[in-house]
Amino acid sequence: MSRPPYPAAQRQDIVEDLHGHQVADPYRWLEDPASDETRAWSQAQDALCRGALDGYAGRDRLRQRMTGLLRAGMVSAPAWRKGMAFFVRRQPDEEHAVLYVREPDGTERALVDPMAVDPEGTTTLDAWQPSKEGTLLAYQLSSGGTEESLLRVLDVATGEVVDGPVDRTRYSPVGWLPGGESYYYVRRLPPQSVPDGEEQLHRRVYLHRLGTDHDGDVEVHGAGLDKTNYYGVSVSMDGRWLVVAASAGTAPRDDVWLADLHGDGRLHEVQVGVDAQTALHVGRDGRLYVATDRDAPRGRLCVTTPDKPGYEHWADLVPERADAVLDGWALADDALVVAHTQHALSRLAVHDRETGAHRYDAALPGPGSLGGPVSDPDGGTDVWFGWTDFLAPPRVHRLDTTNGAVDLWAGSPGDVDVPDLHARQVFYDSADGTRVPMFVLTPEGEPDRPRPTVLYGYGGFNVPMTPGFSAGVATWVEAGGAYAIACLRGGSEEGEEWHRAGMREHKQNVFDDFHAAAEWLRANGIASRVGISGGSNGGLLVGAAVTQRPDLYDAVVCSAPLLDMVRYERFGLGTTWQDEYGTADDPTELGWLLGYSPYHRVTEGTAYPAVLFTVFDSDTRVDPLHARKMCAALQHATTGEAPILLRREQDVGHGARSVSRTVELSVDTLSFLATHLGLELR
Repeated sequence: MSRPPYPAAQRQDIVEDLHGHQVADPYRWLEDPASDETRAWSQAQDALCRGALDGYAGRDRLRQRMTGLLRAGMVSAPAWRKGMAFFVRRQPDEEHAVLYVREPDGTERALVDPMAVDPEGTTTLDAWQPSKEGTLLAYQLSSGGTEESLLRVLDVATGEVVDGPVDRTRYSPVGWLPGGESYYYVRRLPPQSVPDGEEQLHRRVYLHRLGTDHDGDVEVHGAGLDKTNYYGVSVSMDGRWLVVAASAGTAPRDDVWLADLHGDGRLHEVQVGVDAQTALHVGRDGRLYVATDRDAPRGRLCVTTPDKPGYEHWADLVPERADAVLDGWALADDALVVAHTQHALSRLAVHDRETGAHRYDAALPGPGSLGGPVSDPDGGTDVWFGWTDFLAPPRVHRLDTTNGAVDLWAGSPGDVDVPDLHARQVFYDSADGTRVPMFVLTPEGEPDRPRPTVLYGYGGFNVPMTPGFSAGVATWVEAGGAYAIACLRGGSEEGEEWHRAGMREHKQNVFDDFHAAAEWLRANGIASRVGISGGSNGGLLVGAAVTQRPDLYDAVVCSAPLLDMVRYERFGLGTTWQDEYGTADDPTELGWLLGYSPYHRVTEGTAYPAVLFTVFDSDTRVDPLHARKMCAALQHATTGEAPILLRREQDVGHGARSVSRTVELSVDTLSFLATHLGLELR
């Protein structure tokens, strides 16, 4: 394959002295998406990329197979209110999931259908919360991929919108008060009242009364606190207790306050300035449940009373386990149902609600991932949980805590022919001797042999890589390839210590774990050629991987990536990620960032492997400028014949997208990987 002619890209002579480091930035002009130069360059890249991708073999076969597998649809675990179940479900031929209510008599009604709102499919349902009586529903929609949610309230009985829309409510929780006349929520300050460039910051907690002007809402909390704070808000079912939590950006710690709304109504500190994550819940039994990693990096569940919420009163109900990570819990009438993950695989146990004593382990469908558990806040003996694994699309199960029986509450809406895959978990040694888990998928019934292999990872923000059904992965393996998912440091697979071993000054551990995974796949006869794939923080991962070890990888898909780690804080939501990466404003931390920043590690005269960047013009989390600059740098530097391509997509952002857009993105990325790894699509 001959090297394609790349669009011309001016190299500016920009070199800045940053804390004694001479930092070059030759493609800074590509930061401005509206300039004539950037537009012309982007359009030329569009033509180059489309011409290359459309010529790859097997695209129609990929499209047909993935479309068929995605007909499985999806269904979520229910939220219960007074006998009504609220849940989302996507039917086989639907572009987006629809929010339903199931009445006590079994009748179902659609409440929010994004396609009914926007037939073009660019509107997404971002969040929803029914009132305590189930008569009202707060929900949030955003359009064009911006994730700029508008908050509305509808009457569940009639479907009529009775409140809103209210803007600036991106990432806003809703805490309903009993009766449904008022709710707490989170909203950013108006743009004109904050400094330029800080419009995505400066959140406040407000109390709103239905039917009144949101601009006159009472500010409850947030003034004078960190401008990057995200807030959590919840109200106990009896309406007495208000819980407010705050985290500075994505920092792995929470400040938590509790207010007695039947008493003085003031928020009192429970945990402030402590380097730990803590969540509070007041149960129907009047006890205060505390889920925390404070002095327990794998998590523990404690109990106290709301009038004594301080740390000194926390008593372990389910102590920290040495072999598993606390992942969720739910209260039944006399039982406490607790989910853990053990090396990224879910476990579910039933305990005594009063004492925490272990009763039994619940039987799960197999090795996989559990979502939940959730219970009916009005009481009962049943608990519901979502379930998926590499071989089965999402479904929902119900656990009867009285006898341990598990049955299917809602299966996958569509009946699809899932290919036979062999999934296994392996462990390998990283550069410093750390044992790292990894899932490896190969065709069922076929002997191990070197195959074109895709290695996927994330490694950040406490996000675990757990089993889950993927139409793209299934299609790749069915075609004869192998797919591996590494549980890198930076995630939560082994608790908060595992996370912190892959953040800030320890970020190189993540890349070392990834390199070691690729080497293990080759050494153990799994991989003939290795392609790597990652998005967002995972895009940073594969960007660092290809610049550190271009010899190790044969093809790269780098999606919505962070790549210029010197200037990442200036764009999108970058300021909120300082605790994860560090800040370039600090001399020491700038040294960490420059040590791996992919854009700054591109080396002229290197034969880089094939690289496909995928970016989304409406991405308000990670600015597409990262990929533009990195693409130009690689196209200039590489001496290899393998192409460096940039795939740009409009009217879609960092998060949710329609099924048809998902298919087309996967067709492009998988056909690119197949071509450059030598997989004949079958």
